[in-house]
Amino acid sequence: MAGKIRKRLAIAAFFSLFTAAYQPLFAEESGSDGWRHGLAMHGEPALPLNFKALPQVNPEAPKGGTLVMGEGGGFDSLNPFSTRGRASAWITPLTVETLMARAWDEPFSVYGLLAESVRTDAERTYAEFTLRENARFANGSPVTPEDVIWSFHALAEAHPRYLTAHKKVAGVRITGPRSLRFDFTAPDRELPLILGLRPILSEADWQGRDLTASGMTAPLGSGPYRVASVDPGRSITFRKRADWWAKDLPVMRGMHNLDEIRVEYFTDSSVMFEAFKAGALDVYREHQAARWRSGYDFTRVTSGQVVKSEIPHQRPAMMTGLVFNTRRPLFADVRLRQALIESFGFEFINQTLNGGTEPRAGSWFYNSDLAMPPGPASTQTENLLAPFAKDLPADVLGDLRLPASDGSEANRAGLRRAMALLEDAGWQVQDGELRNADGTPFRFEILLPMGNAEIRAAATIWARSLSRLGITAQIQAVDDAQMTARLRDFDFDMTTLLRANSLSPGNEQVLYWGSANADVPGSRNVAGVKSPAVDALITQMLTATTPDDFRETVRALDRVLMAGRYVIPLWFADRSRLAHDSGLGYPADHLPAYGDAAGFLPDLWWRNR
Repeated sequence: MAGKIRKRLAIAAFFSLFTAAYQPLFAEESGSDGWRHGLAMHGEPALPLNFKALPQVNPEAPKGGTLVMGEGGGFDSLNPFSTRGRASAWITPLTVETLMARAWDEPFSVYGLLAESVRTDAERTYAEFTLRENARFANGSPVTPEDVIWSFHALAEAHPRYLTAHKKVAGVRITGPRSLRFDFTAPDRELPLILGLRPILSEADWQGRDLTASGMTAPLGSGPYRVASVDPGRSITFRKRADWWAKDLPVMRGMHNLDEIRVEYFTDSSVMFEAFKAGALDVYREHQAARWRSGYDFTRVTSGQVVKSEIPHQRPAMMTGLVFNTRRPLFADVRLRQALIESFGFEFINQTLNGGTEPRAGSWFYNSDLAMPPGPASTQTENLLAPFAKDLPADVLGDLRLPASDGSEANRAGLRRAMALLEDAGWQVQDGELRNADGTPFRFEILLPMGNAEIRAAATIWARSLSRLGITAQIQAVDDAQMTARLRDFDFDMTTLLRANSLSPGNEQVLYWGSANADVPGSRNVAGVKSPAVDALITQMLTATTPDDFRETVRALDRVLMAGRYVIPLWFADRSRLAHDSGLGYPADHLPAYGDAAGFLPDLWWRNR
């Protein structure tokens, strides 16, 4: 079988080289060097120049009223742009604006907000923005090109999350009274959109203040809300600005309808749920499928004061799983990783913890058309993978799918398949314990954060199954500080992974999987992936110019990652479960493609009069 697949890859390599010479170069649509109202990662944005409102909003939504939300943890800072302290996550989305606004009903498109227009070239070697004449900060001062340039540099100095894009800009300069231009070090299709979504701050507001310092003074923004009151660590109240400059823009019509938003903080999720039951909170996002089914029989629900809403989405499933540290010799062998995947009886665990209701992510982009289709690889994927045949698992072009168990705790068939792989890799049971040729026992640690009860329960059930193979899996739960330190130093055998992907994966994939990041302390390449195929596919994905080329490249990347067996996928939620006050409304007739993600709650909601 392996020989046949290698041969298929070799043949595909020949045809990919042959056809490449005859592929016409893709030219971005005519007029792409002129000013435009929006920009898409691939192709054209969906909405025309004269659109009246985003499709996922209710343009006639009632205005006014209050919303009280709960949030886990706490805060000791109102500066979200510093690495010091813990800032409220709601400061930026409610009080600060960007040059462009993201349309959450499209894979990756942006439309003018602070900027009325944008332009770039077909290769995307630069991005130029023209600011709206009436764009104003909350103190009435105009938003200027100087503010944009200062924000671009200051944010990169204050926080590393802004540094990657900063390094890709060769220079930025003012080109007119309300316009400025960023020139790139190399063509980058995503960078104009990323720059369009950078927060814009007032340079004057930060004179004599340190953007890198934490503090309880909120930044001056241009957004719809201002910070009205703060109880440090416990609550923060935002009040709608009557003089918000953008309230009549089509890109904002039907959004930010509430007069007041209060966020209450809780250190314990069970306490937060009890507060919701008692009526102290207006909305609760439920993450436990079992409780959603049977834990909502309290008075506010039965009386009709609270309703339960399920919000489906079309975004790729958030990959939740147990990730292997392939830097460890034990997990450097893909056969051992596959053996542990075979031993994981997902169906029994899912039934035990979730009543069997939650689906399993079968790939990194599952629940979207970016996911590799079921069955053997397509011809396009063969062509893309052909140059890397010698570096890839033998079954990379085959029918890759996660093993299914019979639903019993015993999972006998899965354990038999696991043992066959372990024996093939040189492991044998000796005196009830699995050992290799050197006599070293098969033992590893599963590192988990404190408080993650569901993942810990799943790992505990699995550890019992592993003991039947002679494998010892020790579960170690640590506090946030220890978790951060051990992940930074790659001091783990296996740990949890929560990885969200969008409908337009981009430069973040380099951080997730790039070989150059595999051994960098604190890297997001948690598994330690070092694959020439992965690196090349990410590069090709970032330079794809048509939606079809982009989709096929992401599907090939998905296939290589799944063939690498870097994670044991658990379940994911293909919908959000929101229990909320019956007086709250949202546009249920046109839910955005991203569902209950950024830009949904509280942005699109309203309080019925």
